[in-house]
Parts: sequence; C-alpha cells; structure tokens
Amino acid sequence: MTAGLIALIVLIVFLFIVAASGVRIVPQARAGVVERLGRYSRTLEPGLTLIVPFIDRVKPLIDLREQVVTFPPQPVITEDNLVVGIDTVIYFTVTDPRAATYEVANPLQAIEQLTVTTLRNVIGGMTLEETLTSRDSVNSQLRAVLDEATGRWGIRVGRVELKSVEPPRTVQEAMEKQMRAERDRRATILTAEGVKQSQILTAEGEKQSAVLRAEGARTAAILKAEGEAKAIETVFNAIHEGAPDQALLQYQYLQTLPQLAQGDANKIWIIPSEFTSAVSSITEQLTGGAKPKKPKGATSMDEIDERARKDAEEAARAAAAATAEAESATSPTVGTPAAPREIPPAPPAPTNS
Repeated sequence: MTAGLIALIVLIVFLFIVAASGVRIVPQARAGVVERLGRYSRTLEPGLTLIVPFIDRVKPLIDLREQVVTFPPQPVITEDNLVVGIDTVIYFTVTDPRAATYEVANPLQAIEQLTVTTLRNVIGGMTLEETLTSRDSVNSQLRAVLDEATGRWGIRVGRVELKSVEPPRTVQEAMEKQMRAERDRRATILTAEGVKQSQILTAEGEKQSAVLRAEGARTAAILKAEGEAKAIETVFNAIHEGAPDQALLQYQYLQTLPQLAQGDANKIWIIPSEFTSAVSSITEQLTGGAKPKKPKGATSMDEIDERARKDAEEAARAAAAATAEAESATSPTVGTPAAPREIPPAPPAPTNS
C-alpha cells in the first residue's frame, strides 16, 4: 500500500468524523441553543439539524415541558405577629430558551427567592385566620407577581399553590379546643332541638289519642243509650201486647222478693202487707180459682202450676228467714241496726180496656 492511499483513507475517516459531529438530533419537547464562536447563533428545533463543526457549539438541551418545583417551608410572620411555616409548589414552563439561558444564571434559585419575598409581603398583611381561609387569594397574588418577574427570563409561571400552612403548636392546640367547643355547642343545640321536636310530637300524639278516646266514649254512650231505649221500648210493647193478668203479676212479684232479701247489709227485712195477699191469690189460683194466663214459652199448665208452687214455697222460706234475722238484729248485744229496707208493694191488677 502506497503512502498516498493511506493518506486518502485517513482523510476520508477524518471527513466522516467531522460530518458526524455536525449532525444533531433534538428530541421532542426539547430545545438547544447554538453558539457560534461564543455568541448566540440560533435555537435548534426538535428533529435532525446540522451545525458547523468546530465553529458551532450546542449548549445543554432545555426541557420545554411544564415543570413542578417544591420549596421547603419558609417562616413567615402574619399581621397578628404569629410565625407560620408555609410550603409552596410552583408550576412553570420555559417559553424562550434563549432568555432562560442568558437572562438568568440559575432560574430555580431565582424563582425560589422571589417566591419567598413575595410570600412574606402578601402574608404580612393578613391575619392567621385570613391566611388559612384565603389560599386562593394568596395563590393569585403570588402568581401575578412571579409571572411578571419571570416573563423577561423566558419562563411562564402557570400555578402557585400553598402546600401547607403550619401555625405554632400552641396556636394549633387553641384552635383544636375552639373547634371542639364549637362542635360540642352544635351537638348540644341539635340534641335540644331533637328533644323539643320529640316532646311536640308526643304532645300532639296524646292530644289526638285523647280526642279519639273521647269520640269513642261518646259514640259508645250514644249507642248504649239507644240500645237501652230500644230494650225498654221492646219490653214495654211486649208487656202491653201480652196483656198480663193479676195472677202473672203476683207470680213475678213473688220471684222478686228473694232477691230483695239477699245481701249482708240487710239486717232488718220488713215483710210487706201485700205478701200474704199475693200468696193467698197464688194458692187460690193453684187450688181451683181462676187459671192464670199461659206464660209465653210454657209447655203445659202442670209445669206452670209446679213452678208457681215452688216459687211460693221459696218466698215463704225467704220471709221466715228474714223474720228470724230481724229478731236477732233487735237484740241488746247488737249495735245500731241498719235502716230497714223497704219492699215495694205488689203490683196492681191490670185493667182490661
């Protein structure tokens, strides 16, 4: 191999290396700043580009996507002289790679210091309560100041958020006590309202129940009175339709006398004068006098005579027992006798019209 051929091969390899160094591939959402002989030349767009080897120099690529930066807690004094620690989160985007490269040396540090100073100015004019409840207002003010300052750096601040606001420990304890007292007050109010509503509903229920019971009692009394009136009317009509004679009335009178003699309070029982006449009349009817009218439901005259005889005997026995009891009640060993019980007279004979 001759020396000329070797030199040609070396030249070709050198040209290939030079050509390869002049080719640059920029990824998507990246940008590169080209310096020619130390001065800004142009900004490389995403894709395949060519530069002049040994003359153009490409600085580190700049990310054009939105970036998130979190700053450590910063002590800030509020208007009511309380020191609170505030964490901030900033979302920003590089819009001008040339300005972001040449206008500011350290963009993140510049944004952090600007955020701290602006935050102290904003929070210094607010109380602790306003700081805790006005985060949207604080975020808007911070974003407006930062966006105005970083605009000339080729950076746009999209959002600024207060990540956390931490008041002093003593203030946190006081706030917890206040919150607990407020919740207890609300619970007491709700309990009182519930008891009040329960009592109101109970009173209304008792009122409606009393009204319904009164209406039921009134209706029952009315129906009872109507029933008694109907029964009296039925008995009255039955008596007049049956046309009872003197013997039947005296027979019913004898049946009632034993019931009048019953009871512990009946110390003295006066036998009415009509008792003898009633017994005599029944005896005459049984022995051959006028035969009483056949009661309703009787099967034969023998049964009626037998029933009347038994009732007369029972009435005689009741009269004898009452007389003996009256004699024992009038003895000196017995205290003040009870008032004599009057016996109603025998019913008169009905008049046939």
